[in-house]
This record gives sequence, C-alpha cells and structure tokens, in this order.
Amino acid sequence: MKKSFALLLLVALCGSLSPARAEEVYKIDPVHSSISFKVRHFFSYVTGGFTKFDGTIHFDPDHPEKSSVRATIDAASVNTRNEKRDEDLRSADFFDVAKFPTITFKSKSVKQTGADAGDIVGDLTMHGVTKEITLHAKFLGKGKGMGEKSISGWQVTPDPIKRSDYGLTWSKAVEGTAVVGEEVTISIDVEAGKAP
Repeated sequence: MKKSFALLLLVALCGSLSPARAEEVYKIDPVHSSISFKVRHFFSYVTGGFTKFDGTIHFDPDHPEKSSVRATIDAASVNTRNEKRDEDLRSADFFDVAKFPTITFKSKSVKQTGADAGDIVGDLTMHGVTKEITLHAKFLGKGKGMGEKSISGWQVTPDPIKRSDYGLTWSKAVEGTAVVGEEVTISIDVEAGKAP
C-alpha cells in the first residue's frame, strides 16, 4: 500500500514538474485560405474577396485566452470578377489603395465560447480608420498535411461591418434605391501551417 502511494506521488510530482506546452505558431496559407465579402447591390448581392493576404496565429492550446492573431490584406487585390468594378473599388471613392494600401487586423483578447470556438476581439484598420470588431472563430482541427507539415483549419465569421464607419461613404441612389448597401458581411476560411 505504501509503495503504491509512493508511486502515485512520484507520478504526480513528475507531471507537475514537466514543462508546460509552448504556444504553437501558425502562418496563414493564402493558397488554401479565403477572405470573402458580400454587399447589397440594388436588389441583390455582389460577392468578392481579396487574393493577397498573410497572417500569423499564436495558439496556446492550454490557455486559449492567451492566443493572438495578426493579419494583413493587400487592398489592391480586391476581386469581384469584374475588372471595371474592381478598379472603382481601388479608387478614392472606395478603398483608395494608393493612399491606404493595406487592411490590417490585430487581436486584443481571445475568449473561449465553446469546446472548439472562441471570440477574438481586435482592431480592424481600413481606409485609415481603426475600429474594434469581434471575430467568431471555430477551430476545425489540426494534423499532418501534405509533406508531413502540421496544419490547422479555422472558420471565422466577423460581425457585419458598416462601410461608412471606415470612411467608405460613396453613395448613389436610383429612384430611391441605393446602388451599394451599407452593411458588409465577411467570411474567412483559414488553413495555416505550423511555423518551424
């Protein structure tokens, strides 16, 4: 009995002395990720996205609240599958990419909301304006990808944003109907590879 107790005590002590798992750092893979948006156009919706972006996820599996995210989007990479419309979006009427070439997000806090879900609060800077937003993130899993590299997957849905909050105020109406809506819905799918 005494030997069994001593053995259990030793196992517990060794466990308490073992080093805590370090945070895991992942780099967003733009080839297997997407950032898309949807905005009202008259009576329907136009969808688009950005083709050039990067970011880093610092993930602490033991303490998710200590995790953090940073991301940068090349505003000129906006793509709605219509070159004339994309040129308008790059112009001073909208993103004004010559003056504001990047859109950035920097997290400030992370709160776990479920077994594989969390809210990431941070600053979104776009068109020279910084506003706090919340990203609702779902962790889809991690494991070995092609070439034995460790990867992770995430599905992210920010709260809808108002473009006028970021100075994107171009507006025109035809017979009382707005050409471009005010609210923008964003959807983000991320595959990220573990940094060496």
